[in-house]
Amino acid sequence: QVQLVESGGGLVQAGGSLRLSCAASGRTSSTYRMGWFRQAPGKEREFVASIRWSGGTTNYADSVKGRFTISRDNAKNTVYLQMNGLKPEDTAVYYCAFDISRRGLGYDYWGQGTQVTVSS
Repeated sequence: QVQLVESGGGLVQAGGSLRLSCAASGRTSSTYRMGWFRQAPGKEREFVASIRWSGGTTNYADSVKGRFTISRDNAKNTVYLQMNGLKPEDTAVYYCAFDISRRGLGYDYWGQGTQVTVSS
């Protein structure tokens, strides 16, 4: 089992920045990749960014490219999402996810979510 705990959400004005963290505990030695997703009210959950545990290859949704940066600290079993140039449309609950066994075909574990609200 793997437990994920997110932190760093909050209220920020448009143009501001936030840094989300997701700390993993448990059996993480086989982690393949980590990702961030978000879900806005009335909308489906959508992909934001992902990073490979080994090598650090990243992938981003077009809507956040150039503004958000995903990174990881393998020693701390933690993945981060640095969000700059925030827009009101970035308002959502953000979830981190770990792919332990899916090998790129999905995610096994999800965090509880952290609220990000961007005011105009």
